[in-house]
Amino acid sequence: MSLVGEFRKFIARGNVLDLAVGVMIGAAFGKIVTSLTENVIMPLIGWAFGSIDFSKYFWRLGPVPADYKGSLTDYAALKAAGVTMIGYGEFITQIVNFLIIAFVLFMLVRSVNTMIEKVKREQEAAAPAADTPTDPQLDTLKAILEELRRKPGA
Repeated sequence: MSLVGEFRKFIARGNVLDLAVGVMIGAAFGKIVTSLTENVIMPLIGWAFGSIDFSKYFWRLGPVPADYKGSLTDYAALKAAGVTMIGYGEFITQIVNFLIIAFVLFMLVRSVNTMIEKVKREQEAAAPAADTPTDPQLDTLKAILEELRRKPGA
């Protein structure tokens, strides 16, 4: 089989396509969570701590260039100017993003597991006991016993 043929076979496998779809949905979901975090949750947290923008929280490690004319509290401008910094406010934002995603995924998996268990219970309750496979010899013995019970004088 040629390399192209093997590649087609690999791509056509269901689990590869499922994974690709999952990655794309995950990326889109990540953008939604990022927007929720940056535009709703972090402003509320910032408001509670007296600041509107969490990205202002950073530690400057290196010197500010002499020709820098911007604000010393503007993380983005200092970063663009090449100042070495630790942006722990952005790190906190990413931790909140992760926790939101993890919680939503936990709730999703929990819901799916609950639904699967419910379907299993319903299937077990609906399945008649006679449909369970039995030993053929036991079936033969049951048939003989039933025949003996039907015969008069036995």
